[in-house]
Amino acid sequence: MSGTERALRVLVWNEGVHEANRNPPDIGEYYPDGIHGAIAAGLRRLLPDAQVSTATLADPEHGLGADVLERTDVLLWWGHVAHEQVADDVVERVRQHVLGGMGLLVLHSGHFSKIFTRLLGTTCSLAWRNEGERELVWNVKPSHPIARDVPSPIVIERQEMYGELFDIPDPDDLLFISSFAGGEVFRSGVTFTRGRGRIFYFSPGDQEYPVYHHPQIQQVLANGARWAAPEDGERRVPEVSHPAREWFTDGS
Repeated sequence: MSGTERALRVLVWNEGVHEANRNPPDIGEYYPDGIHGAIAAGLRRLLPDAQVSTATLADPEHGLGADVLERTDVLLWWGHVAHEQVADDVVERVRQHVLGGMGLLVLHSGHFSKIFTRLLGTTCSLAWRNEGERELVWNVKPSHPIARDVPSPIVIERQEMYGELFDIPDPDDLLFISSFAGGEVFRSGVTFTRGRGRIFYFSPGDQEYPVYHHPQIQQVLANGARWAAPEDGERRVPEVSHPAREWFTDGS
């Protein structure tokens, strides 16, 4: 990073409910600092110049106050059992920031989060089965910045199965397709654009398995954070304008 280039500012958000309730009982063994802590540690290792912080549902305003979001370039979102506990005004605040240009990475069961379903406008429902099956994550667009230098397949020995039909709009890009030992396939890595914001959904990472310690999964998330970051510092939601004719010639 040059002396004039500002550090990438990343916020990793997690409900923190599984950790607080010790559900599953051994979650503290493989995620002693929480799921958010493991994700943040991987980002700090791979993005040493970035400023990486964390927040949970228990924080004031869920750790997503206006001042926090204003200084966040990319937000990573992990949720599962407490989607409805996220306040609607906070969700709307996050949505406005995404529309204005903040990057958003939605992880695993965050597909059912309020922020993801509202931005996509579909149910985001899918098939699932949790029997600790092997997942193979196939890189189907290696030229994309998120998928670049990511091996194919990524092998995850034990993981929850997510399968089609995944009720999402047609993505801008399909980057990863997962196959499972039980035979199902799933669009496990997809991108969207909403307003000025870039969105990346990536499914591997259930609370019952230490998937976020997997170095190749960490690489995908680091690539995703770089890709989703706004290209300039301006945060502006697209809005209706009413320009005068030939406005672009004024002052020329």
